[in-house]
Amino acid sequence: MALAIRDVREHELDAVLAINNAAGRTILPMDNAQLRYFFEHADYFRVAEIDGHLAGFLIAMREGSDYASDNYRWFCEHYPQFVYVDRIVIASAYHRHGLGRVFYCDVNSYADVRVPLLACEVFLEPRDDVIVLFHGTYGFQEVGQQRIGPEQRLVSLLAKELPTFTYVRETYLEKSGLPREPWLAERLPLSQHPATNRRLAGDQHP
Repeated sequence: MALAIRDVREHELDAVLAINNAAGRTILPMDNAQLRYFFEHADYFRVAEIDGHLAGFLIAMREGSDYASDNYRWFCEHYPQFVYVDRIVIASAYHRHGLGRVFYCDVNSYADVRVPLLACEVFLEPRDDVIVLFHGTYGFQEVGQQRIGPEQRLVSLLAKELPTFTYVRETYLEKSGLPREPWLAERLPLSQHPATNRRLAGDQHP
């Protein structure tokens, strides 16, 4: 099995949308407009490719976006810096391949050189104990709850502290910025990334 975690490509958006909307009630549905917003503005939008087939994706946003999500807004109101995992979806044919942990390792490595906190939420209505346990074993702790959407479904707001960030901030971000290594680069070049441009003065990351 050949596995690659890489940035999404524009021609794959239809496949991403299909995977998302087939995931069931634990994942909020998307339309083309919302997916296009993510493609153009998300700080992290990566897919898993297995033997040439799209197997899943993870989308994450940093603070400072105009993203109109109640859960994202909750974190904006409570924390100055974070990476927020909006959704992680694995296609049904690739469940039990460990892709959730692979994705979280990858987004964790993205986040811990940029922010002190990795954030997300899980639905408690309906409750999926496997998902709750997964996040707990990965180091997430509940920092709040709220009800969202027309159905007022209860969600648990989760956060994980990233201790590496203190060292990175003192060693790199407060000086000349992160080293210009390919594995530290964002999906788009600095000059073209809207979210990066909003924070250029404060972050100094490539």
